[in-house]
This record gives sequence, C-alpha cells and structure tokens, in this order.
Amino acid sequence: MPPAPDEPEDGALFAAPPLSEQERMVEALLFASAAPMTTREMAERMPHGSDPAEALARLRKRYEGRGVELRRVGQGWAIRTAADLAFLMRREQSEARRLSRAAVETLAIIAYHQPVTRAEIEEIRGVSVSRGTVDMLIELEWVRLGRRRMTPGRPVTFVTTDGFLDHFGLESPRDLPGVKELRDAGLLDNRGAAAEAEDEEEDDGPPEEGQEDMFGDGGAR
Repeated sequence: MPPAPDEPEDGALFAAPPLSEQERMVEALLFASAAPMTTREMAERMPHGSDPAEALARLRKRYEGRGVELRRVGQGWAIRTAADLAFLMRREQSEARRLSRAAVETLAIIAYHQPVTRAEIEEIRGVSVSRGTVDMLIELEWVRLGRRRMTPGRPVTFVTTDGFLDHFGLESPRDLPGVKELRDAGLLDNRGAAAEAEDEEEDDGPPEEGQEDMFGDGGAR
C-alpha cells in the first residue's frame, strides 16, 4: 500500500545531503581537525549515505591554485599551505631545540629502512644509538614502535608516523628523496666511530649544514 501523500517515503528520511553540502562538511571537518582525517573518520561524522571521498575530490579540485590545498598524508587528508608558498611561513628566528646529527641520521635510517630494530640502526650507523635519541624522536611523534621481530629476543622495531609525513610534506614514505640524494646531503656518510660517539653525547646540538633542508624545520603545515 503506497504511503499517504503527506508522508515521506522511508528512503527520504535518510537521504544524503547534496554533494555541495557534503563538500562544506568535509571542508569544515578538515579545517577544524588538528590531525589528518581518513574518509572513514569523516563518514562517521557525516549524515548517513554521505560520500566523503567524492566530496574530497570535488573540494580538492576547487582548491587548485589557491593559497591552501588538500593534501594526502598517509591514509588521511589535511588542509595545508600550498607548497610553493611555504617560504612565507618560515620563521626568521631559530628554534630553541634542533635535531642533533645523531638524531637526524637515526630518523633517516628509520624512514628509509622501516621497520628497523635498534640493532639494525646501530649496524648501519656503526655506533650505538642512545636511548635519549630514540625517545626524542618518539616524543616528537615522528617515530613509533612497530611490530616485534619474530627472531630470538623478539626485538621491537621502529617506524615513522603520519605526523612525520605531515611535518615534512610527504604523502607516503615513497615520496622520500632517493638514498643518493640523502648521501649527497651528508646524512648517511661514513665517518669514524669516535666522531659518531661525540654526536650521541650532543643530542641537543644544532644540525650540521645541509641537514636542516631534509629533517630540520620541515614543510609548512
């Protein structure tokens, strides 16, 4: 029996809003979010039947050529400053704390070899890695603990986070510069163990010239 004229059909009660309205919802969610959001997280907040992926595609196209852009970060999305305008956001004063060379090299090794154990990091660097160096990278939320290796002792591994990708303007670890570029920047050169050990003792020291471009201030957010 058809519904009465003044009664909406059941489907109308759960009809998704127009895509233009979904665009506005996605824009509001990303603008207010401190961290990148996945389409699943957006769908959980949007009305039933919404298509955040389609809304994102439309919104991303609308932002083309603007001062901000929609950028993919890992599995999520975020509104960030357009890459060619990042220079406007750079601070003139130096930060109170910079990554030491030991921290820069450790971060680079984790980024390029993840998942990687502490022993493997030490083997690549040729010197022991202080607990403080790794703890600092974890505190910055650029590195996190990964799965344990199914080897004797079941050592824990380290991997980079979406926060690392976001800070350096990367969509995924595949967007990292090539290893040759990394070596050319002086981040993976072979130095004596004594010099390396000195770096470990100076974890709060400034990075050497050429490192800041890779793992210093990072990209504008």
